[in-house]
Formats: sequence, structure tokens, C-alpha cells
Amino acid sequence: MEAAVAKPMIKVAALCGSLRKASYHRGLINSAIQICNESIPGMKIEFINIEHLPFMNEDLEVNGTYPPVVEAFRQKILEADSVLFASPEYNYSVTAPMKNAIDWASRPQNVWADKPAATISTGGNAGGSRSQYHLRQIGVYIDLHFINNPEFSLNAYQKPIKFDEDGNLVDLESKEKLKEVFLSLKKFTHRLQDGK
Repeated sequence: MEAAVAKPMIKVAALCGSLRKASYHRGLINSAIQICNESIPGMKIEFINIEHLPFMNEDLEVNGTYPPVVEAFRQKILEADSVLFASPEYNYSVTAPMKNAIDWASRPQNVWADKPAATISTGGNAGGSRSQYHLRQIGVYIDLHFINNPEFSLNAYQKPIKFDEDGNLVDLESKEKLKEVFLSLKKFTHRLQDGK
């Protein structure tokens, strides 16, 4: 009987669509990093800051190259095995910073192409779920493959308290639901990698 071959570490690039210091979405990513470090071997999540990206502008593209901050961002996405989006819902859609990051990374060569992805959100009644639907629509065009289940959209204002004053997720049940998202993303990522 052959020994099982260890699968390589899955590198997940995590993007936060909110730039606010105590953002609940950044809190979700911080929890994601902690959950993976503590209880999901073989998966590592890295927060990728999109705050310093300039507005997408083709005039900034010179001889097929992009501004250094954009090149560094695109390289991080290219090196990732999968992507985690934590996106608030603004006016039934994704935020401007998130859309800007998506647009920069979709420029030739589209570095999103053929990557598995997951989306998580929090907010009011719908928990940001409408932003997730728009992300999925965008994903069709840029060739991202989102996991379908489980979905994670958390009503941040429903009791028990979900976040502390610094934006950290403190609700244990929500953390367990987040963990299920990452286990699904890990499984889906392996499935896509094995099919290549």
C-alpha cells in the first residue's frame, strides 16, 4: 500500500473591501487567519492590503507594466492558490476599493484566472449578502471559481454581540461557521489543483 502524498500548503490571499481601522470585515479576516493557524493544517491565509492601490487608470500602464504598488499586489494574487474576499455591501454592491483591486488584477495577464475563491460578509439585516452576489457575477467574467456552500453573511447587530469595539469577531458560533467556509475552500482548492 502506497503512503499518502502530503498535499502542498494552500496559500490564500485575503482582501478586505473596507478601509476603516476597526472594520468588521478586517475582523473577519483576522479571525480567518487565526482559525487556519490553529485548526486547519495545510492552509495559510495572508491579508493583502488594497488601501494604497491607485484608482484603476490605463494611463498608469506603461509599456505593459503597472505602478510598483500595483505590480506587487498582482504578484501576491498570482502566487496565491485561492482567494478570500471580505466585502461589505455598499448600495447593494461591492465597495469601491474592492472593485478597484479586482479591476487592477484583471488587467492583462488576468491574475485571478482559474483560482478558487470564497466570499464572506457582515453588516445589517442581509449581512452583506448582496455584495457577495455581485462578487460572484464579477467572478464569472474574470474566471474565479467561488465555492457555493456554505455561505457566510453575518448580521453584525443581532445579539449575542458579534464584534468587540476594535472590530474583532468574538462570537464563537460565528467562528465555527467561518471555519466551515475555510474547510470547504480547502477541499475545493485541492479538487481544482488535482484536476490540472
